[in-house]
Amino acid sequence: MGSTGTVLRELRGAQKSAKGVSLYSRYVNRPAGRVLAAGAYRAGLAPNQVTLISGLFTYAAIAAVALVEPSWALGLVVWAGLVIGFAFDSADGQLARLTGRGGPAGEWLDHVVDCGKLLLVHAAVLISFYRFGELPSDGWLLLPLGFQLAAVVTFCAGLLREHLGKAAAAGQAAAPAAPVSRVRAVALLPADYGVFCLVFLLLGAPGAFLAGYAALAVVHTLFLAAFLAKWFRELRALRPG
Repeated sequence: MGSTGTVLRELRGAQKSAKGVSLYSRYVNRPAGRVLAAGAYRAGLAPNQVTLISGLFTYAAIAAVALVEPSWALGLVVWAGLVIGFAFDSADGQLARLTGRGGPAGEWLDHVVDCGKLLLVHAAVLISFYRFGELPSDGWLLLPLGFQLAAVVTFCAGLLREHLGKAAAAGQAAAPAAPVSRVRAVALLPADYGVFCLVFLLLGAPGAFLAGYAALAVVHTLFLAAFLAKWFRELRALRPG
């Protein structure tokens, strides 16, 4: 087993493409995940164990949103739990690529944990609004449901775009890789899960949290519409190999 520095160097060479990745994921989450993956490698953990650690941090933070009265301290704890869970979510894939221990079962488990967090985080906000919030009207309780719909449809549609695209392109010559766009990386920041986590730092100011959460819901809905149109065009242009 190599030193931590050696492992980190090997992990840098086992990264996914930066195409379609926001600046947060590229420069914050992936590097943090790389450090965690190196630590997990040194500890002898399997990628699936790292996935479960990610779920532990994430789901504990989500449960706190639903069960504990909002405060500045809670906001900091929730943000930290979600961000650490997100970094471990990057670490499991990096560890799998480093060790060659990845596979369909591990990818499936990772997606199950991810889908669960997208469903539960907005459900937890809804519960918090109902239990502790002083909303302008009861209609605001629909906001987390709308945000949840946008998040889950984006996640599922993106996965289907990836897998159906690979199936349709099987046997065809690979298209030349498009250059990584810094402008696109900046534009994708509002839709990044790591940026979404920042809104929980406002839990100590209910009005500010509601405004920030609502703004992100609108942004994610707009991104969903743009993604769906783009992915549909791309899939329609493909022909089975």
